[in-house]
Amino acid sequence: MPHRNRKNIKSGLEVKIVLKEDQRTGYLTEGIVKDILTNSPSHPHGIKVRLETGEIGRVKEIVA
Repeated sequence: MPHRNRKNIKSGLEVKIVLKEDQRTGYLTEGIVKDILTNSPSHPHGIKVRLETGEIGRVKEIVA
């Protein structure tokens, strides 16, 4: 799963994330990565990022 590896996530990449409050519903928010917040090389629930809108969540999909 490419969204679980930090090396695949770059600033400026368009992604879909799940916000903390949306984890139960699985609703995805689309946006552009501003900052990568996860320091480890991978994470089983997805890499945590901050979007340009300021929203923070874990990457669930990379938009092609």
